[in-house]
Amino acid sequence: MRKPIGIRPPARSCALAVSLALAAPAWAASLPDIGGEDTPWNTDVTYENHTAFRGKDATGKSVGLSKFRNTLQIEADKKLRAGWGFHSVLRGSWDGVYRMNSGQYGDNAGGPIELGNVSGAGGSTTVPHGGGIVNNASGPPGNAFGFDINANPNDGMRVLGDRWHGYPGGDVAFGVPVRPCDTDSRGCRDFGGYGDLDKSQLELPEFNDRLDFIREAYVKNTIPLDAGKSMFLKIGKQQVVWGRTDLFRVLDVINPVDYSRNNIYDELEDIRIPMWIAQAEYRMGPSESMQDRNLQIVWNFDKFRPNNLGQCGSPNVILDAGCFFRGMANLWDNGGTVANFAGGNVATDFGPNQIGIRNVDLPKWSLENTQLGVKFEGVSESGLSFSLNALTYRSQLPSLRGLVTGPTNPFTGAPKTAAETNLIAFDVHYPRVNLIGGSLDMEAESIGAAVRMEGAMTWGEEFANSARERLYSRNRVFRGVIGVDRPTFIPWINPRRTTLISGQIFWQHIFDHEYYDTGTRTAPSGAVNALGPVGMPDWKDNFIGTLLIKAFLMNDRLSPELIIARDFRARAHTIAPKVEWSVSDDLKVEIGASFKGGSNSGARFDDCRSCNPYAPFTGPLTDVGYSAGLGSYEPLGRFRAGPIGTAMYEDEVFFKLRYKF
Repeated sequence: MRKPIGIRPPARSCALAVSLALAAPAWAASLPDIGGEDTPWNTDVTYENHTAFRGKDATGKSVGLSKFRNTLQIEADKKLRAGWGFHSVLRGSWDGVYRMNSGQYGDNAGGPIELGNVSGAGGSTTVPHGGGIVNNASGPPGNAFGFDINANPNDGMRVLGDRWHGYPGGDVAFGVPVRPCDTDSRGCRDFGGYGDLDKSQLELPEFNDRLDFIREAYVKNTIPLDAGKSMFLKIGKQQVVWGRTDLFRVLDVINPVDYSRNNIYDELEDIRIPMWIAQAEYRMGPSESMQDRNLQIVWNFDKFRPNNLGQCGSPNVILDAGCFFRGMANLWDNGGTVANFAGGNVATDFGPNQIGIRNVDLPKWSLENTQLGVKFEGVSESGLSFSLNALTYRSQLPSLRGLVTGPTNPFTGAPKTAAETNLIAFDVHYPRVNLIGGSLDMEAESIGAAVRMEGAMTWGEEFANSARERLYSRNRVFRGVIGVDRPTFIPWINPRRTTLISGQIFWQHIFDHEYYDTGTRTAPSGAVNALGPVGMPDWKDNFIGTLLIKAFLMNDRLSPELIIARDFRARAHTIAPKVEWSVSDDLKVEIGASFKGGSNSGARFDDCRSCNPYAPFTGPLTDVGYSAGLGSYEPLGRFRAGPIGTAMYEDEVFFKLRYKF
């Protein structure tokens, strides 16, 4: 693959990482004493470089370097007095991609853009950002919409979603600023730890006001009780793992996840966001009918933190959601051009505070905003392991709630008529969710495999829904997974060592799902959605399968593996081969790739151009508080494509080097 133009080795940063790594053992030896004077600190120091190159995106242009991340991690343990112990993990990383490939992800990313105008009005089927045919504004405000191109210039932008679906001619779309927020502040908004980061914060993601460089810092102790029982306590910044699935989570939702690190493809232990948590586990031991019993209470008393979905302009933006958020925030703040909006086919300029994302309601710290979980787990006499789980928490995924922009028509200033409802404008919320679920592990001796199952029902999750006036609905959701792990002798791979074969199938079911095919739903006046389906873009039932094949060669020093993941409803897949080579006990090398494929043809959905009847701009397409169903990839198609489909043009090859000092 051709080397991207402008890549220069970051000599100063590499030298700093190496010098820190070499100095770390000496630093660890001089850690302050915090009790237990006779016990030394036990420390491990690891350095890792992860370099990745990405091929062509949906625009047909090669991306080039997508990661040059250098990570230093220090683990330290010390025994304290009275049976207490202290454990900490500190991690800092620096990703040079924002300087080494600045044309894609840094200060020089983006540029001027063209947007669709398929009607041909004004003499062209495309117009530049700022050149909308309806209410075109070439200067300061002076028209009904009030768009000022000087506040939102046509530079440093990409067309929303162009990396995952290209430039469909008749679709709705708009421009998104993609440079770091210290270079270009348009659309920068704090969505909960991302969305408003400058270049240094993107390069050094752990060094922020939430002290993310502290991966773990907790004390723990096991306190003996009567009759062989005990109480285990763990208090501090930590990860609490309730599930045992790969790639996707069912029960494992106590900690949010940082998808900006490597989408869904890093190990969960590396991308969970640690929180300040108190755990108490009452270990009751055996009973007449059980081999073991435990009751765990988990109190997450940290300030709320959502999943990090990735800031637009960075390499990993799961579902391309961060770009949608930034583009919509920019439209609200500064106005902009929307492709093919008026009448469904005319580029339209909107002014500030008309469409977009207005506010982000991040829950403040309070006792009622903390999160509480309870788990009972046991092992039956026959060896069946199970758990029963309950959790009340804030959704780690955002909900966009449509808002009524006021009593007047935002374009004319006249009072709204009965037929004039919302514009496509939103506030972002993180609703309260309640979860009840459980897990079951058992040995299937007849097939020589271990079977694991997890299931969870939630109440309170919110989903996009263009059939509702505020464009969202609250639904119950069931998620389940069945996994089978089988060590298998495959002689042509290794006649003396088993090869691990692990398969999983995930199922998500949304209760009270709303989806109305073309012409099947009647609006209050008797009109129907003549142009296409409306309702919820998320599938009522969705299935994702994964398969892992992992072999062990050369006395387990060489380990090739293959991971395949398939989203059946999105018709998209990932094939990820990898080889791990333990050169020595301290040095490990990985070489691998991730190839995506499939079809996003089913990802088009109602785009809400026809949700809002403000004649003469969209009036002919719609009815009272209702969408006629005109569809495109944006903005809701990303939920049908899913995390695999929206990354379908993110083929990568990568190299990792890990050294333990």
